[in-house]
Amino acid sequence: MAVHVAAGFVAVIAGALAAAARKRPGRHPRAGTVYLAGHAVVFVTATAMTAIRPREDALLSAIALTAASLGWYGWRARRSRRPGWPRRHAIAMGGSYIVLLTGFYVDNGSQLPLWDRLPHLANWLAPAVVGVPLIWWALRRYRAGIGARARAASPAPRRDRSTEETMP
Repeated sequence: MAVHVAAGFVAVIAGALAAAARKRPGRHPRAGTVYLAGHAVVFVTATAMTAIRPREDALLSAIALTAASLGWYGWRARRSRRPGWPRRHAIAMGGSYIVLLTGFYVDNGSQLPLWDRLPHLANWLAPAVVGVPLIWWALRRYRAGIGARARAASPAPRRDRSTEETMP
């Protein structure tokens, strides 16, 4: 359990650092690699805990599998560099982070100050209510950046003066 909690903490911190970092070589891919490693340990330990207490931990193991699968898909999207990979990468990695936090709150929300006053459904929905708009905002910012870079890279359209009417 201690390894599971420590790996989850590492994954949460590294995921936040990766999300906040500029999307270029350096901090973003390093934090993303740590995030995925922490996530892998969370998945393995969740599976082991489910083998010990299947009735109590089966749901959490399914959540861990979903989060790990999304993380793996996001990593593969980045590695493949097929058309549209940035969108798939961002959605999958962001989704994996949302599912990771959902698992934490579903398991621990009733023991946390303030969270213990919320209905159980809030533990399931709050990470997505916050995370999905952030992913959408990041994707819009990325698209706007692509458009601005494309406009800056292409020369201004030239006017064809040979067909223009001349005034006497």
